[in-house]
Amino acid sequence: MPELDISAEKVAWIILRSREMEAKVAPFMNDREAMDEQGGGILENRPRDATERELRGFLAALNEDELANLVALSWIGRGTYDAEDWDEALRTAKSERTNPTADYLLKTPDIADELEGGLEALGIRAAALEEDVD
Repeated sequence: MPELDISAEKVAWIILRSREMEAKVAPFMNDREAMDEQGGGILENRPRDATERELRGFLAALNEDELANLVALSWIGRGTYDAEDWDEALRTAKSERTNPTADYLLKTPDIADELEGGLEALGIRAAALEEDVD
């Protein structure tokens, strides 16, 4: 099993927050005044969403090796690379980075599933870790 440059617990935290973002739906009310009176739903996807801000802040605090590990894990989780190709996936993630990693990850529709699949392919049971993450 390859040695990760990011803790599995951090990846589990990212998976959980990504799932929260994926669960959000389009706003029910577009009228700002009506939304203020009735309150916006926590599952509504709105600009400056607290979950997205929290996740972006967490990703911004990671170093480049940790970010490259996340990208490589996602590629393994989606099947672009096999677990045995970890070194190649990691090299490619580092060398082909052109956009901010947070943007890349957050625009990936199934990023939570991909990261979880990447951990599982490397022999790390993500579901057990997610239970301990708050």
